[in-house]
Amino acid sequence: MSNRGCRVILWRHGQTSWNLERRFQGSTDIELTETGVSQARRAARLLASLKPDAIVASDLKRAAATAAELAAVTGLPVTHEEGLRETYAGEWQGLTHDEIIARFGDQYAAWKRGESVRRGGGELETEVADRAAPIVLRHADKLPDNGTLVVVSHGGTIRTTIGRLLGLDSHHWEGLGGLSNCCWSVLGQGARGWRLLEHNAGTLPEPVLGDDD
Repeated sequence: MSNRGCRVILWRHGQTSWNLERRFQGSTDIELTETGVSQARRAARLLASLKPDAIVASDLKRAAATAAELAAVTGLPVTHEEGLRETYAGEWQGLTHDEIIARFGDQYAAWKRGESVRRGGGELETEVADRAAPIVLRHADKLPDNGTLVVVSHGGTIRTTIGRLLGLDSHHWEGLGGLSNCCWSVLGQGARGWRLLEHNAGTLPEPVLGDDD
């Protein structure tokens, strides 16, 4: 962190049909709805005013399409990173919230208690942070002084990455509330590392519809 005063904006993708159905997406490649595209377009205008220096995004369609709206208004290229994908959740993927609770109730309850759980036989949250946080740091390292990086990713991945960058024990990551579609959180560099400056910003409060609620 030699470059001082940098900001990282972690921006969740717009709405998908599976978000509306409360269906667990994980790494399944679901596209934005028309509403999701509109959300991305609106948020992109707001984020463009922060004068980002670089954009990096998950390569899943819902994140890539969201990032494309910011690229269109800023003229910046987007670097796509597979490591910014949402948590792979095995058998949970494609199930609704109610189906998960019915079929994997004990696993769900353990996850909500903050235990280390391979949801559906998939990734641990710490493994998601292991792959995503270094990508964010690598791109942040390339920023000029006082530069701004926009990272377009997914609710669960953003939560784990924030937790890791803040140095919080993984048991406490649940203390970071979920992000609504197309909302973002802002990390800034303080004297002792990263600080959370804003969380779930960008709109009047909307329900969190996603994999990390």
